[in-house]
Amino acid sequence: MHWKNTTDRYSSLSIAMHWLMLLLLVAIYACIELRELYPKGSDPREALKQWHFMLGLAVFALVWLRLALRMAGASPKVRPAAGRWQHRLAVVVHLALYIFMIVMPLLGWLLLSAEGKPVPFFGLELPALVGTDAAFADSIQAVHETIGTIGYYLVGLHAVAALFHHYVLRDNTVLLMLPRRRRGRDDREPIHSRGELQ
Repeated sequence: MHWKNTTDRYSSLSIAMHWLMLLLLVAIYACIELRELYPKGSDPREALKQWHFMLGLAVFALVWLRLALRMAGASPKVRPAAGRWQHRLAVVVHLALYIFMIVMPLLGWLLLSAEGKPVPFFGLELPALVGTDAAFADSIQAVHETIGTIGYYLVGLHAVAALFHHYVLRDNTVLLMLPRRRRGRDDREPIHSRGELQ
């Protein structure tokens, strides 16, 4: 498995991490939404909350690896090249997503700490970041929920942008983040020149 990006392609590890993070985010949102199907205090509801916290902390742990991979190598070139405004918008959205993946788990960790509850992490119990404080917990929860809602739109915007690049601009943005399907395929070639998806 190649771990370093090049100007022509994301590494296998970067591609795997991208899709793993997506699956984790989907699972995190699913857990917190599905808990509403069960009454308060029930075992399934509590289990879903526990998984929500643990998967959120898993994102917090893995996002640093993603950042390291991004900084370790070059970024692949989009072909045909995107316009300057598109590049700037992509940078802003990616930055917002990284901030989201760092801040949200930290807020969850702070929330559990301020509520005086254990902070579970796959059989471990992480230390509290602050002492028990009900008023602070209420404030953190409000911020956590607000940023969580913003996260829906960030992930959605990222997905829509990928589809726009693939089907409207017809560049190689999406192909760069997909595993190579057969040896010798040149992902640098624009979609419209290969006759694919027509």
